[in-house]
Amino acid sequence: MDKKLTLALSKGRIFEETMPLLQAAGLIVAEDPEKSRKLILPTNDPDVQVIIVRASDVPTYVQYGAADFGVAGKDVLLEHGGEGLYQPIDLDIAKCRMSVAVHADFDYDYAVRQGARLRVATKYLQVARQHFAAKGVHVDLIKLYGSMELGPLVGLSDAIVDLVSTGSTLRANNLVEVEHIMDISSRLVVNRAALKLKREKLQPILEAFSKASKKTAA
Repeated sequence: MDKKLTLALSKGRIFEETMPLLQAAGLIVAEDPEKSRKLILPTNDPDVQVIIVRASDVPTYVQYGAADFGVAGKDVLLEHGGEGLYQPIDLDIAKCRMSVAVHADFDYDYAVRQGARLRVATKYLQVARQHFAAKGVHVDLIKLYGSMELGPLVGLSDAIVDLVSTGSTLRANNLVEVEHIMDISSRLVVNRAALKLKREKLQPILEAFSKASKKTAA
């Protein structure tokens, strides 16, 4: 059996904020994915490599063993369902929040009180469905993959459910947050088979991640 470890990461904020955790485990990624076209990046350890995948695909690569472990946002894991994954550590990185937002002119509270059926644009269908069901609000969910903010601006939707970090994009498009659904951070996910079969190599890395993330959180 191949003893090489494969870590699945996505470009951008998660990659950048995972780098200090990797360094704490003694691992240095040889190339910057923003500058390289390679999708498989070596590290200073010949037995550890990083694959660059779309954020929403990280749990799938780990679930099916194409990657032994990975870093994925809680939002992605909730949509995926977490099947076949061990989630040992909340890394407390890439933090943001999941919120409901509407155009500043839309009276969201009044619409909810009146029992209106709302059109909600989002790529987080599971989270949105559960949130509105718990509130007893009837919604029609519209799946979008990007530029959620455009939905209320062009009349596609009454509201959006999306990740919010600083809120600057919402403000720039005259949208306001009306409900906070949950806080989001990124978690380490591990293939269950790899945890057993590659434990000797994997466990020290997981422990280093755990220690480093606690220091960062502190």
